[in-house]
Amino acid sequence: MDDNIKKEETLDEAETIEEELQEETVEVLNAPPCPETKYNDMLDKYQRLVAEFDNYRKRTTKEMAGRYNDGIHKACETLLPMVDNLERALNAHNDKENTFYQGVAMIARQFDGILADLGVETIALEPGQPFDPNFHNAVAHVQDENFGQNEVAEVLQKGYMHKDKVLRYSMVKVAN
Repeated sequence: MDDNIKKEETLDEAETIEEELQEETVEVLNAPPCPETKYNDMLDKYQRLVAEFDNYRKRTTKEMAGRYNDGIHKACETLLPMVDNLERALNAHNDKENTFYQGVAMIARQFDGILADLGVETIALEPGQPFDPNFHNAVAHVQDENFGQNEVAEVLQKGYMHKDKVLRYSMVKVAN
């Protein structure tokens, strides 16, 4: 029986301590803050908010630029086969005075101008230059004494870049 009485007293004492702790917590929470502490808290919150907003602004600007560049890449990749076909048409016709040839040449120049306005550049490549796998795609190897080893022997298809990204690799034949 003494154990039960001790348990009840201990429980009563714990409840009393808990009530006092809750009352003190409420008093601390409801107490007006020290002006310096409140200022420092508000300054800290303000600085964090400004830094967070600045990071948000930088991140969204970077994402928007990335989306814009991705859109240009996709559009240009879609147009490149048409530019290739215009060049093939110009190379297939010998009479440069023909009005049909001149019309196709104007369209080809217009496409080149549009690509240039978008920041798309042709990967400059001439036979005899060294093969670079970062810009060229070797589709054939040839034995030719006119060229050194790993030099471009023939350009089969032009390559294009937008800024620092390759849109399409130049297709080339490489000398062994």
